[in-house]
Amino acid sequence: MVKSLAEQFKIETLCIVLEVSRTAYYRYLRGDSYQQTPQQAEHQQLVEQVFRKHKRRYGSRRITAELQEKGYLLGRHQVRTLMKAVGLQAIQPKSFVPRTTDSTHGKGYWPNLLLGQPLPKAPNLVWVSDITYLPLENGEWGYLAAWMDLFSRRIVGWQVGETMEDELVVLPLRRALQLHQPAVGLIIHSDRGGQYISTELKEVIRLWHLRPSMSRADDPYDNAFAESLWSRLKAELLEGGVFLNIEDAYTEIFDYIEVYYNRERKHSSLGYRSPEQFEQEYYTNLTNSVCR
Repeated sequence: MVKSLAEQFKIETLCIVLEVSRTAYYRYLRGDSYQQTPQQAEHQQLVEQVFRKHKRRYGSRRITAELQEKGYLLGRHQVRTLMKAVGLQAIQPKSFVPRTTDSTHGKGYWPNLLLGQPLPKAPNLVWVSDITYLPLENGEWGYLAAWMDLFSRRIVGWQVGETMEDELVVLPLRRALQLHQPAVGLIIHSDRGGQYISTELKEVIRLWHLRPSMSRADDPYDNAFAESLWSRLKAELLEGGVFLNIEDAYTEIFDYIEVYYNRERKHSSLGYRSPEQFEQEYYTNLTNSVCR
């Protein structure tokens, strides 16, 4: 590229804009350019395969973790260099800007049971929830509610809807409870939205002996784990775009959550394991400790 534009622009300018070392460029002109070994070419191909597999969602850390998991001895510096060589750059989420929930519903609030408490040490002890807006092509909005296990970051239940009625949070909670059968005392934490204090949800709380919890007033960081989920989901799934309609949103979110996020996506907070893998390791270790 530098060579093809050299007649129109200064070499120095081109090298700065294209992030190319002038020394490297002149070596290239002399025929002394760096050539990859067969092993390095193989590593380059592996990096690109993982990058494409995860649809530009993985940066060098997660690519390194996945390749090391498969037995390839690549360090993060090597992976980063290989990515830069071919211009691979992961999708970046927008800065986390929490949106304050309208809590003027007058239905009362639950106390925050997570204040000052350590993160849970096992699955199904704390589930957190939130609702987010889904932009549609016609200019209208759909809505997504999810319940996430705070131990493994697994999304245990979710629901897409055209409105923010109470069932948007109640239906996925009921399904998650039936599927996971948590012990008595599970904490369910949310912001101060009216959906989380509805009559229907109170009945679910009573039947399953749950412990409801809510963020403090005007402090959305109390529910930051759920909020950051939306930041990542929208960055990786939409990239600033929109869904065609509600049906399209459901299909895309199903694939993202059930096929990708829970089963494959590696989380830095989980030691670069997926939520499913993190839980499986927990139960394997628990079984081994009992058998000793």
